[in-house]
Amino acid sequence: MSRTPVLHVDMDAFYASVATRDRPDLAQVPVIVGGGGRGVVLSANYLARRSGVTSAMPMTRARRICPGAVVLAPDFALFDQVSSAVMENFRQVSPLVEVLSLDEAFLDVSGAALRLGTPTQIAEGLRATIHDEQRITCSVGVAATPIIAKLASRRAKPDGVVVVRPEEVTSFLHPLDVGELWGVGEKTRDQLHRLGLITVGDLAHTPLHTVQRALGQVTGTQLHELAWGVDRRVVARRLGPHAPDRSMGADHTFERDVDDPDTIDQELLRLSAKVAVRMRAARVAGRTVTIRIRFSDFTTITRSRTLAEATDVTVEIHRVATALHRALGLQRARLRLVGVRVEGLVPRIQVHRQMVLGEPERGWSEAERAMDAATRRFGSAAVRPASLISRGKG
Repeated sequence: MSRTPVLHVDMDAFYASVATRDRPDLAQVPVIVGGGGRGVVLSANYLARRSGVTSAMPMTRARRICPGAVVLAPDFALFDQVSSAVMENFRQVSPLVEVLSLDEAFLDVSGAALRLGTPTQIAEGLRATIHDEQRITCSVGVAATPIIAKLASRRAKPDGVVVVRPEEVTSFLHPLDVGELWGVGEKTRDQLHRLGLITVGDLAHTPLHTVQRALGQVTGTQLHELAWGVDRRVVARRLGPHAPDRSMGADHTFERDVDDPDTIDQELLRLSAKVAVRMRAARVAGRTVTIRIRFSDFTTITRSRTLAEATDVTVEIHRVATALHRALGLQRARLRLVGVRVEGLVPRIQVHRQMVLGEPERGWSEAERAMDAATRRFGSAAVRPASLISRGKG
């Protein structure tokens, strides 16, 4: 059995790569995927990243520091479709796949050696398959444990493989900044830096009781162990084409603050449709619909309602979202952002709808699945709710 049986596979600039794979004219152009105006960056290709553009950066700042970038709107249905295909590639390699997000996962390949070769050979095979089938690249970290594999995949970017063998763990870890350790956020990193602990090696060679006193016993112990490569995680099998998210949602920041109820209702419809498409692609449905409202002064509120049955139907999600909005009685309040989220997700196969007397045997659910099929074949603008056509939104 190999001593490095864990892979961490991470797509390279996933959203930007998928958005531009059919656009050869953008191959040598900085590209940003995200909302326009006052939205935020979802992803950026490596040319844009060289200018300092990062995920979650305000779009206004991204445009300022990379004025030559082409900005593309996200197509979440397409992202879900590509992600689902990639995750199926993973499951063909190993049943032990732990999905972390749409574009990354851990794989335990300890049982695949007889069929597919060494973990490094498996990593190269996956990279070739994904590139051939999806026309995007990925980076792979190979190690004995998940956390070291994840750190290795960062060093492999873009489009590479990095292997860290057990005897190489400390020499690999100790030069890294402490902020790269799993579980170290910005505040903890700054706290460690103030203590003079800049690298992982600095943390490793600091007495445990000192680290515990600074960070608390549990966190201090965990990070001190990680600094020596002690990782007690195992790859946990996650079923389904995606990680089992408990919710899916979408937000929109208006170019200008909006107080027109029709405009807000239309945006809630667009967001409901976007969320429903993603849910159907992931084969899940949910019972609780939540809206998020942000006012012009940045005050934010949420309201929720739980349905009797789980749904993945745009009309039903939108009906609840608009009811929640109207119940607020905002009366022309100026809004900066609206969002729709569906929570309490379960596999769609587990949902059995109770037919109502007189209800057609086939209805919105079947119609929307037909729309999904048309979208996959002809593009995201092929079919959309009629009320969105006049504004060109899909």
